[in-house]
Amino acid sequence: MADHILEVRNLKKYFNVGHGNVLKAVDNVSFSIKRGETFGLVGESGCGKSTTGRTIIRLYEATDGQVLFNGEDVHALRGSKLRDFNRNMQMVFQDPYASLNPRMTVGDIIAEGIDIHGLFTGRKRRERVVELLRTVGLNEEHASRFPHEFSGGQRQRIGIARALAIEPQFIIADEPISALDVSIQAQVVNLFKRLQKERGLTYLFIAHDLAMVKHISDRIGVMYLGALVETAEANELYRKPLHPYTQALLSAIPIPDPEVERKRERIILQGDVPSPINPPSGCRFRTRCPKAMPECATHVPEWKEVENDHFVACHLYS
Repeated sequence: MADHILEVRNLKKYFNVGHGNVLKAVDNVSFSIKRGETFGLVGESGCGKSTTGRTIIRLYEATDGQVLFNGEDVHALRGSKLRDFNRNMQMVFQDPYASLNPRMTVGDIIAEGIDIHGLFTGRKRRERVVELLRTVGLNEEHASRFPHEFSGGQRQRIGIARALAIEPQFIIADEPISALDVSIQAQVVNLFKRLQKERGLTYLFIAHDLAMVKHISDRIGVMYLGALVETAEANELYRKPLHPYTQALLSAIPIPDPEVERKRERIILQGDVPSPINPPSGCRFRTRCPKAMPECATHVPEWKEVENDHFVACHLYS
C-alpha cells in the first residue's frame, strides 16, 4: 500500500519467563498507518501496547510476523539500511525522568543522534540544538543545563527535541503525557500536533487516556491482553464503539456536563485482567464481558470489517 508508511502484519512478541512459561505480550497484531496521520493505540496497563511500539522500532526483536516501514521489513534490515531506518523512526518515552541521561547536558542529549549520524559539527551542531530547543518552546540557555534542573513537562519537551534532531519521518510516542500534570498534558499534545503540521510527521501515539487520544488521533486501535479488538477512525470509534471492551473504556471517560453524566450508563467490568501467560480460550475478553456467549469460550473471534474501515474482533458481529 503506497500511502502506508507502516504496516504491521501478524506481529508477535513472546517472552520466556521461566519454568516453561511464555508471556504472550503481543499476539498476532495487525494494523497499518498512513503517511502523515496519527494512529492512537489504547488499552489498559499491561495490554501490550508499549511492547508493540518497542517491537516496531526494534528495541525488541519480533517473535513472529512482519513490520514493514516504507515497504521494507524492519526486522530483516542490516548495515546502512538499518542505519537509515534508525534515523527515520524515533521514539519519545513515557518517563521524562528516566529517559534522559542525568550526566549529560541538555545540549549533548539533543545532539546525541546528530553525532551518531554525523550530520553536523561545531557551530552548525550548536545552531541545530538551539533551533530544536526553540521549536519545543525552550530557550538557548537551557542547552548547558542538566535534566534535574527541569520540570517533567520541560523534560518531555527535551525528549521530543531529541527525537526531532535527526529529522525522522515517524515518531512512536509511548505514553508521552501520562507522567505529566494534567495542566501540562494539553500543552505537550498541542506541541505534537503543531510539529506534525509543520514537518509532515507520522505518529504512533500510545496511551491509556482515551479522552486525550481522541484530540490527537486520526484513527484509533484498542488493545486487550496482547491483541487488537477494534480499530476505526477516531470520531467513528467514539460515536459508535462496537466491541464491549471499547464500550466499557469509553463509558469511563468523565463528561463535563453533570446532567449528561448522571443519565449515561457506566459499564463496570467484573474481575481482573487475566494473565498473558495463560490467556482465556476463545475470546480473551470473555471472562469480563457482559455480553459473553458460549461460543466465546471455544472460538477465537474473526477480525472483521463491520463498517467502512471499522474493524472488530467479536462474535456479536460474526
